[in-house]
Amino acid sequence: MGSHMFRDRLGDLLRQRRMTCPRLAMATSYTRGYVWEVVVGRKLAAAEFAVACDRALHAGGALVAALAAPDPEIGGQLQRRRFLMDLGVLGVAGSLAGTDVVRHGLGTALGGAEPDVAEWEEIADEYAHAYPRTPPASMLPSLTAHLDALRRQMTKAGTATERDLSRVSGQLGAIMAVALASTGEYRRAKRWWGTACHAADRSGDRTTQAFVRGWEVVDGMYEARPIPEILARAEESVALVGGGVCAGTAQLHSGLAQTLAVAGRREEALAALRRAAELTERMPPDVAADEESLLGWPEVRLRHTESYVHTWLGNAGAAHAAQDRALRLYRPDLPPRQPTQVKLHRAGCMLRGGDISGGLAYASTVLDELPAEHHNDHVYAVGRLALTLLPEAERGRRDARDLWVRLASAP
Repeated sequence: MGSHMFRDRLGDLLRQRRMTCPRLAMATSYTRGYVWEVVVGRKLAAAEFAVACDRALHAGGALVAALAAPDPEIGGQLQRRRFLMDLGVLGVAGSLAGTDVVRHGLGTALGGAEPDVAEWEEIADEYAHAYPRTPPASMLPSLTAHLDALRRQMTKAGTATERDLSRVSGQLGAIMAVALASTGEYRRAKRWWGTACHAADRSGDRTTQAFVRGWEVVDGMYEARPIPEILARAEESVALVGGGVCAGTAQLHSGLAQTLAVAGRREEALAALRRAAELTERMPPDVAADEESLLGWPEVRLRHTESYVHTWLGNAGAAHAAQDRALRLYRPDLPPRQPTQVKLHRAGCMLRGGDISGGLAYASTVLDELPAEHHNDHVYAVGRLALTLLPEAERGRRDARDLWVRLASAP
């Protein structure tokens, strides 16, 4: 997107209107920190922010157009798609019930003009890269539309092409499930996990099967699924995908380690964590270097897992070391949803260690500092888990009750 042109045009309008960043924040309902970071170029503007600024500054569409303008640093086709993904929430958002219609249609199409497989692979890759940067709810309308288009094309595909498109369907279905879960739509997410797994199995591609099942197991705790159900799913998945080295198998063992830690099964959790570390060490360089995509497995994801596991096992020293390492590794140009989760792990460590006032205050501050558009149920689920480490005798405190209420509310 035309981030440079947008920033220049925004700066001109702020000077012309004699408006400060704090005043723009008030006029657009964004935080002062977010507005300042966009204005100085430390953060890319979201499409909905461009629309809000356009209205506040009476720009007549100039700011939206500036953000949509070609950026020499980003390929034109990729840029247009990402911009449309970001704009989805501003246009015809569609109802969440519509995702069920597409899910059923896709499920029936998985058996059945040869579509351009390479283009569909590119689209799946773009969504995998867009998810860490984009508020998940913003992706749902365009992701639903793409899955509907894919469903229609699969009915016309030959056998070989159908397997390739099933692989793409598995990837997009998993991203749909993660996005739905992050908005608190757990039941719809669970149904999409079923469809994504069916698609991945139909493709016969082990890497895709591992990718889908790895994310499903990791997401299980965020979706508040029963622990026995998650563990049974993980055991089944490990048996299916085998010991191949890929992002999905590392993710699968990481999710298993996290679930076992919450269940209090210390030795098993540490064994699963060691297996995730071994897979990380053997990860292909291109997968290890992919820090932006859901398809990658960079070192920071292992450190994030270590932070989670050691926090819930009560290994304070190891947890703090993993948190420090993860926070150093997270790229500052990416949205801070994942670092916020690590900081909430740290708040959990503080609560478990007896620093009740400090831990509750730190958790609240961490949430306050997260830009509003990046509050989602994955972040809140980590906060809720952290609060389970609060001693029973302290749960009646006013500050504890206030934080419980905040985290129980929809982001």
